[in-house]
Amino acid sequence: MRHLRPSLERERALWVEGRGLVAGIDEAGRGPLAGPVVAAAVVFPAFYQAIRGVRDSKLLAPAARVRLAVLIRRRALAVGVGAASVHEIDSLNIRRATILAMRRALDRLTTQPAHILVDGLPCPELGCPHEAIVDGDALCHSIAAASIIAKTVRDRLMQRLAQYHPAYAWVTNMGYGTPEHLAALAEHGFTAHHRKSFSPVVQMELIGPSTASTPSETPPGAAYSGCPRLPTQLSAPSPPHSA
Repeated sequence: MRHLRPSLERERALWVEGRGLVAGIDEAGRGPLAGPVVAAAVVFPAFYQAIRGVRDSKLLAPAARVRLAVLIRRRALAVGVGAASVHEIDSLNIRRATILAMRRALDRLTTQPAHILVDGLPCPELGCPHEAIVDGDALCHSIAAASIIAKTVRDRLMQRLAQYHPAYAWVTNMGYGTPEHLAALAEHGFTAHHRKSFSPVVQMELIGPSTASTPSETPPGAAYSGCPRLPTQLSAPSPPHSA
C-alpha cells in the first residue's frame, strides 16, 4: 500500500488568501512508557518549494529522519521545540501535557505565524486560533516537517537517557513498551523517567521489586541538555481565545 505524500495544498491556499506565515505543529512520544513528550513547530517561507522526502516521521528510517531534520532546520524561517516532562504527564494527563509541549514550541518560534496547523483534533487549551487536520502528518507538509523535528529531538533525548539506564533498551525502543523494555521493568522496576500513570508502570509501582530505580541515578539535566530551554516547571494552560 502506497502512503500519501504530504502536500503544500493547505499552506498555499492560506498564502494565496494573504494569511501570512503558516506554522505546522506535531508531537512525538504520546504513547511510550518512559520519557517526555516533545512537540515541534515549523514555519517555512511563503510559497517555498516542498522538501523532497518529507513524510510522517513514523514512516521514515532513523537515518532519513536525521537527514531531513537538518534540511528542515536549514530551510525553515523558524523552528520551535518544546517538551512536557514525565512529572507533568503524570500530573496533567498525556493529552494536556502534549498541548503544553505544543504551546512551549510555539513560544520558542522566533517568527510569529499568522496561521497555525495542528495534527489531529482541535485543542482549545492551545490558547490561540488554529486549524486541526486529522492525519495532518500524512497530508500536510508543514505538519510532517514538525513531526520529523519532534521525533528526532525526542529520540536524541531518549538515547542520552539510555546511557544511564541501559537495561531498558531505550536506545532502540525510545521508551515504548517493547518486550525487552517490559522484561527490564519486571526485573529492575521503574526509573524516575517512567510515566507512573501509564500501565504497566502503574502495576509495577504496586507490585514491583525492591530494586526499583530512584531519581538520583541520572544526573540532573544530563539527558536533556541537548534540547535548549526545555522548562521543568508546570505552567497553567492559558484560557482559549476566540477564533
